[in-house]
Amino acid sequence: MTSTVVLLLLIIVVGTYFQTATGFGLGIIVTGATTAFGLADLNFIAAVVSLITLVNCAFSLPGCLKQLDWRAMCAAGIAVCPGVIIGVVLLAYLSDFATNILQILLGIMIIISGVSSMLSAKNREHQSRSHDASFFVSGLASGFTGGLFGIAGPPLVFHFYRQPFSIVTIRNMLLMLFACICAIRSGYLAFYGLLTDEILILSVFAIPLVSVTTLLVRRFPPALSPQHMRYVVFTLLILIGGHLLISGLWSLL
Repeated sequence: MTSTVVLLLLIIVVGTYFQTATGFGLGIIVTGATTAFGLADLNFIAAVVSLITLVNCAFSLPGCLKQLDWRAMCAAGIAVCPGVIIGVVLLAYLSDFATNILQILLGIMIIISGVSSMLSAKNREHQSRSHDASFFVSGLASGFTGGLFGIAGPPLVFHFYRQPFSIVTIRNMLLMLFACICAIRSGYLAFYGLLTDEILILSVFAIPLVSVTTLLVRRFPPALSPQHMRYVVFTLLILIGGHLLISGLWSLL
């Protein structure tokens, strides 16, 4: 096993830890860090992230399906499919000639993710629930970013954390929708024969690590409060996103 693969697996473990503890972070951290360190191209790591996120969600969700707002889930879920397809097609198009543009866009997306994780940190329990159309729009946007970068979090995270839902409900709804987005993305790639042996091999190595990490975090949750965990995620995302943005602009200029 090469040092590159070991480093990739270590990044996946870190991303899984934050995903299980907060409900988001796996795709953002793994895709961002891998691209920032030049360990793999975006097409490759986004496909791996989709597969391992399915495993993470499978271990995180059992017994939690009753703690969902199904109206919001359906409104967002209907929209994710077309969003994912549009994102995957655009990624394939841009990857051929605009890698620096993709890196800049990825950096901006990760910075937005970090900022939104802080702005949406306070659950607005005194506010009324948003209209179903807003969940549809956030689902479409997250499907698009999930298809393009393998990062489905920002639109849904920002919108859901501003609803009068409990933190547990928000976490479970995010995991369920991420699982849907990743299943659609992986199914699309499989249908067109784009899940290469390299993608599958790394995923096979990563799946036991994702499974064990997820179970351990559920059994022994982090000592930090949710607010402090968000500060940690925020700092990490700003560092990764800033590096991608600056290096992408430098290469482009």
